[in-house]
Amino acid sequence: MIIVAGSANIDLVARVDHQPAPGETLIAEGYAVHDGGKGANQAVAAARMGSRVRFVGAVGADDFGARIRTTLEAEQIDTSALSTLGGASGIAMISVDYAGENCIIVVPGANEKLGVIEDAETVFDGARVVLAQLETPPAFVNAALMAGRLHGAETMLNAAPAASLSPYALDALDWLIVNAAEAALIGEAAVPADVTAAQALAADLAATYAVGVVITLGADGAIWQARDETAEDAAGHVAGAAAEVVDTTGAGDTFAGVFAWARSQDKSIREAVRWAVAAGGLSVGRAGARSGMPGFTQLAEAVGD
Repeated sequence: MIIVAGSANIDLVARVDHQPAPGETLIAEGYAVHDGGKGANQAVAAARMGSRVRFVGAVGADDFGARIRTTLEAEQIDTSALSTLGGASGIAMISVDYAGENCIIVVPGANEKLGVIEDAETVFDGARVVLAQLETPPAFVNAALMAGRLHGAETMLNAAPAASLSPYALDALDWLIVNAAEAALIGEAAVPADVTAAQALAADLAATYAVGVVITLGADGAIWQARDETAEDAAGHVAGAAAEVVDTTGAGDTFAGVFAWARSQDKSIREAVRWAVAAGGLSVGRAGARSGMPGFTQLAEAVGD
């Protein structure tokens, strides 16, 4: 079983011809409401591969909260550890331009009230992989990672939105998953300009934090660096495939969820990255964080397995 501990939001999305400059007002070409939140998105991406997925998080006692729960359950995700708290659910306000690039403002709502995980021994029982992100408080992230480690699961942290890793229980972490900009911020380095620079940055991060590192590179695919440099296939690169970009929202979440699924199926790191890169490429072809997330059959055809 895969356990995803993280945020659940409703995304309020506007389509614009360009991203606004400070003080600029734009008239949007269209507007839509989508289900989102990095944690919930990653849970959906993993569930669409056919795995058992349990989501650990919180929603508000509002209509958005009811929608979030119903939508996750429709994806066959176990919501027994999804708490309903007083107040509002989380929302994200997103602008998407004609190139498919996005800008996002997150209002955490119930997500920021998460902390100690009640009944963690039961919630994390049977976990093969535990995946968390940084849209929830450090105490909650740490509780999930430490519970995963205690139960013998492979633990993963998608460090997004990018932030210092100092508050987090890295001694309970196996894999750090970041994009190039996030890797640069965490490593206090320049954003890598090419695959070679990204590989060097991943090696630095792996050595500094004693974790395996995966860096996504958009159209250029992804690279990885294992914690153990002497391991077989300790580092490598999987190139991206050509894709028609409609909306990049959720591409990173698709990657993380499918990577978690692949590792839960005992796929090698190279194979896990290969499946995750292909999934991310498919996800950008439709508007919304989840609309383009592939099912297993579609992804297997794209991968060639």
